[in-house]
Amino acid sequence: MLCKRIIPCLDVQNGLVVKGVQFKNHEVMGGIVELAAKYSNQGADELVFYDISASTEEKMVDKSWVKKISEVINIPFCVAGGIKSMDDARLILNEGADKISINTPALLNPRMIRDLSDEFGAQCVVVGIDVKTINSKHLIYAKTGNEDTAYSSEIEALDWLEEIQSLGAGEVVVNSMNQDGMRNGFDLDLIKDLSDRCTIPMIASGGAGSMEDFTEVFKSTNVDGALAASVFHKDIFTVQELKRHLQFNQINVRG
Repeated sequence: MLCKRIIPCLDVQNGLVVKGVQFKNHEVMGGIVELAAKYSNQGADELVFYDISASTEEKMVDKSWVKKISEVINIPFCVAGGIKSMDDARLILNEGADKISINTPALLNPRMIRDLSDEFGAQCVVVGIDVKTINSKHLIYAKTGNEDTAYSSEIEALDWLEEIQSLGAGEVVVNSMNQDGMRNGFDLDLIKDLSDRCTIPMIASGGAGSMEDFTEVFKSTNVDGALAASVFHKDIFTVQELKRHLQFNQINVRG
């Protein structure tokens, strides 16, 4: 059985790690490189960096911190935000990232998923989907790094999941906007519905507040990993403590 992955998420804004609640009211959590090293040393399986200012201000990810991260950690990491072309992706991968993640660019140009997969391999291509549930509809949102730019694509999550799989995405991160930063648990209904229909690795995101939340998402759904931010940034528990808890509950994780 494959090990479940624990993935700290670092939202980057103006060169610092920040965290908001439901994509607004961001507060500074610390330095990018320092937190990356901290979580790597704690035993995280991967890291994900979202440059939320790049994605909403039509800028490119600042490659300088990407290279610095590659020099201080020895685990895979993924970078998202402002990656709008093959050249953008190549630059970030060449600076040391193992994966790139796209959200809005994929919605605007789905063919980009196929092009990236053909050029770099599906294992490098992650599609992030930010889902807001409104009147029982799971809708995909774009430009979510800032509450002023976020908008609904009017595409339903299951339809988009099926399309990105057919286009060659290697992995998908499903983030519940309703639960983001709330720390009251993952959206198990949403994650289960999508993971039951998913044929590529899926990562659950949005809402983790306790170690039991991770146990529940792994036992109740078919996700391959779980992503969280504030519980790690605020030292509610460490990655090591979480993994010990999961092992005690018969969840297969790397030691």
